[in-house]
Amino acid sequence: MTAKPKILLVDDREENLVALAGLLSGHEADLLCARSGEEALDLLLVHEVALALVDVQMPGMDGFELAELMRGTERTREVPIIFVTAGIHDHARVFKGYDSGAVDFLFKPLDPHILSSKVAVFMQLYRQKQELAKRVRELEVALAERQRIENALKAADRRKNEFLAMLGHELRNPLAPIKNAAQIMKKMNVTDPKLQTVQQVIDRQTGHLARLVEDLLDISRIEQGKITIRKEPIELAAVVDQALESSRPLIQSRQHELIVSVPNVPIRLMGDGARLAQLISNLLNNAAKYTPTGGTIWLTVTREREEALIRVKDNGEGMAESLLSHVFDIFTQSERTLDRAQGGLGLGLAIVKNLVELHQGRIEAYSEGPGKGSEFSVWLPVLA
Repeated sequence: MTAKPKILLVDDREENLVALAGLLSGHEADLLCARSGEEALDLLLVHEVALALVDVQMPGMDGFELAELMRGTERTREVPIIFVTAGIHDHARVFKGYDSGAVDFLFKPLDPHILSSKVAVFMQLYRQKQELAKRVRELEVALAERQRIENALKAADRRKNEFLAMLGHELRNPLAPIKNAAQIMKKMNVTDPKLQTVQQVIDRQTGHLARLVEDLLDISRIEQGKITIRKEPIELAAVVDQALESSRPLIQSRQHELIVSVPNVPIRLMGDGARLAQLISNLLNNAAKYTPTGGTIWLTVTREREEALIRVKDNGEGMAESLLSHVFDIFTQSERTLDRAQGGLGLGLAIVKNLVELHQGRIEAYSEGPGKGSEFSVWLPVLA
C-alpha cells in the first residue's frame, strides 16, 4: 500500500498548528507539527515531506532562516515551502520569502478554500513525482535485467562458437585418415562389385562429412570475426568452373538438369577465387537439396555496369515469405521431415552471405512461394 504524503506544519503557537491541522483534515496526508525551526529540522531528518507550511515570524530561527537551511540540504532541497504570516502585505518581505526558496506566500487570516486548493495542487504534484520515481526504478530494474540477459546470451554465444570450433577440429582429426584409407582402396583396383560399392559409399560419405566439417569451421570463424580472404585479380568464368566441379556430383546424383550461362566477354573481379567458388557452390548445392529429383537449376552470370550478377535459380520447393526474411541466418532451413532428406546443417547460406559481404557485394533471395522455386542473386564489384 502506498504511504500517505506528509505535510510539515511549522508555527510557534499551538493554536495556529491546531487551526492549520483542522483546515487540512480533508486531505489524504499525514500532518507533522513543529513549534520551532529546530524542531522542524529534526522532523525533516526523519521524514520525507511533500509540502511545508512555515510561519515567518518565530522566535529564534524564523521561517526565512529555516527555508534557507532546507534549500542548502540535499534531502530537503526540493520540498515546496508555503510561507504563512500574520504581518502586513509587505512586498519586500514577500520577495525575501521567494528569494529564500518559497513557492507561495499566504497571509492570515487564511481562506480555507484557497489554502485547500493550493495544498491539493502540491499533493498531486508529489504523487506524480512519486509515481515517476517508481517508474524510473522499475525501468532501472528492467534495464539491469536486460543487461544481465544480454551478457548471458553473449556468454552462451561465445561458448557456442568455442564448441563449434572444437567440434570441427575434433571431427577433422579422424576424418583425414579415413579419407586417406578411402584413396588407398581406390588405387587397389578392386574387382569385386560389392567392394567397389563399399569404396564408393565411403568416398562419397567422407566427402559429405568433410564439407560439413568445413562449414562448421567456417561458421565458427565467421562468428568470431576470424574468417579471412586473399584478394587478387581473378576471372569469374574460372571461378564458376571450379564451383561446378564441386557441385556437379550432388546435382547429378539427384538427376537435375543444370543450365549454365556465362558470357564470352571476360569478367574480372578482385577477390578470393577459392572463397567465391565456395560461394557459388553453396548456392548450387542449396538449389540441388531443395529441388525434387529431375528438377532444373539455372546458373546465370551477367555484367550490369560496374557489377557482376550471379543468379542461381531452381524450380524446387520455394520458400514462404516468412522464411525469406531470415534465410541467411545461421542454422536456418525450411520445414523438413524427420528423415532429413535435404541434409546439411543450415550453414551454407549464412556462409554465402558473409563471403558476399567480405567482397563488398550484396545478395538477395526471392521466391513466389512454396512449390514455386527460389532464386538467389549476388552482385559483386568488377575490376575496371
